[in-house]
Amino acid sequence: MCPAPAVPSVGSVNIRWHHPRKEKLMGFYAEHIVPRILDKACGLEAATPFRERACAGLAGEVVEIGFGSGLNLPHYPAEVVSVAAVDPSDVGWKLAAQRLAKATVPVRRAGLDGQRLPFDDDTFDAALSTWTMCTIPDLVAALQELRRVLRPGGTLHFVEHGLAPDEKVRRMQRRMEPLNKRIFGGCHLTRPITDLITGAGFEIKELDQYYEPGAPKFAGADSLGVAVSA
Repeated sequence: MCPAPAVPSVGSVNIRWHHPRKEKLMGFYAEHIVPRILDKACGLEAATPFRERACAGLAGEVVEIGFGSGLNLPHYPAEVVSVAAVDPSDVGWKLAAQRLAKATVPVRRAGLDGQRLPFDDDTFDAALSTWTMCTIPDLVAALQELRRVLRPGGTLHFVEHGLAPDEKVRRMQRRMEPLNKRIFGGCHLTRPITDLITGAGFEIKELDQYYEPGAPKFAGADSLGVAVSA
């Protein structure tokens, strides 16, 4: 939703102008256009090796936040027995239909909000997040929820872009972030992903940090790894 501009208050009443038409257009864009952009942009062949690496080692009952259009489905190992898909987008779920039909693992759409997971404590053996942590409004809450629903010793597998290691790139990220958030559904460029994961109580056991080949550095500073819930 496009924020309304603030105007001077009159007496004790703050007046704000609203733009219903613009808000409606922005809502349509977020609900119907962004999922299709992400399906194409995140479905590029260049992302496949990183998805495969993030999914490697998954086993048992898995919760995937930011399921989107099911781009990870072809990469789930045979050891996975079920997937609980969490994503707010109805359009994304529809785009996943063909991938779901070919999936070799049972998948159910089990939640809409990664910040409020509708599962009991200690439900899952593993969790998966691929290029999702950039868009969740309250990522700290989402990570705490993942830790809650994972069994002790459960693993969080992730590949995420975030704050770059180089200050020159960080300056570009700070300049580009407002526009990036508007185009890509709230996608942040400057989140310190690994710090947030460890701050939520996970211990990172495997980590590879790199710039995505062929991508602008400000948008392609990735962290790929596995973290364990204590």
